Amino acid sequence: MLRKQTVRDIDVKGKVVLLRADYDLPVKSGKILDDQRIRASLSTLDYLLENGARKIIIISHLGRPKGRDESLSLTPVAQLLEKLLKEDVYLHGGSSALPDAKIVLMENLRFNKNEKEGDVVFAKKLVKKTKAEIFVQDAFSVTHLSHASVVAIPNFLPSVAGLLLEREINLFSKTMVRVKRPLLVILGGDDEENKRPLIDLLAKTADNVVLGGRIGFNFDHTALNVISPLDYRYGKDGQPYDIGDISTTTILNLIQQSKTIIWNGVVGKAEDKVFARASKLIAEEIGRNDAESIIIGGCTSEFVLALLERNPRLDISLYSTGGCSALGLILGNKLPGLEALLDK
Repeated sequence: MLRKQTVRDIDVKGKVVLLRADYDLPVKSGKILDDQRIRASLSTLDYLLENGARKIIIISHLGRPKGRDESLSLTPVAQLLEKLLKEDVYLHGGSSALPDAKIVLMENLRFNKNEKEGDVVFAKKLVKKTKAEIFVQDAFSVTHLSHASVVAIPNFLPSVAGLLLEREINLFSKTMVRVKRPLLVILGGDDEENKRPLIDLLAKTADNVVLGGRIGFNFDHTALNVISPLDYRYGKDGQPYDIGDISTTTILNLIQQSKTIIWNGVVGKAEDKVFARASKLIAEEIGRNDAESIIIGGCTSEFVLALLERNPRLDISLYSTGGCSALGLILGNKLPGLEALLDK
């Protein structure tokens, strides 16, 4: 269970609140393709509004920009937030003073390289600019990082967890207290940098670890319980974009034998229907299995939720917006973003 203070433990009435949200979601040509993360953040926003917060300043990132990139602007997020909250949401992207408004969404944090560098000076300037009195961390997916908005801001403000962060931590804790075995972990996606160090740890914890996606294409492991793809499906350019039938069948068989299944990262280029076959079959098999099933990471959750809309009979135990943060929590690692918050 979360042993940190939450927004329920402090008085927000009349206060300026700086809220770290997770709005790293799929956007194409200025259109949001899946708004799950925005809707998930509403519980904390509604609580702050209902309990009299004077001003809410939201900070988030989108994608991995190298400098300012208008295709990764949070403009569509601000527009959707307005509709969902039925409140004006002002997007602030310049160096000028913040507008005198109830809700302000600041432009993509990662437009400034100091965010990823965990720059304390950058965090201090941000706090001074916003005139915030309280910091609320509600972005579970970044709590494994040592970025400025995760670990530096709490140096300057009383810092507590949001309701979404609290819910996700508590759900994981409840699920992982007594893990039913065999435990199967399926790792896909393209976040090789963060997932490679986890594989060694997962190999010691899980009964089986199956690799797919880019990390499966590029990584071989010596542990007997870590299984890399044996075959692939290729695009016209000769590149592997999905795992093949043999590898897919291996995963399906392991799902049938497992009592707990953790899945992070689709195993192919699932945004392309041609290369979504293996991920679709895996999702369907997990949904039919009576095992405890945990889907972690935004892209994987979005893929499975879209599938469930067409086949609601499939059953998944738990979804989480966190990817590497969730894996770290499962492994018992300390997450810097949680450590920075006030204790109960």
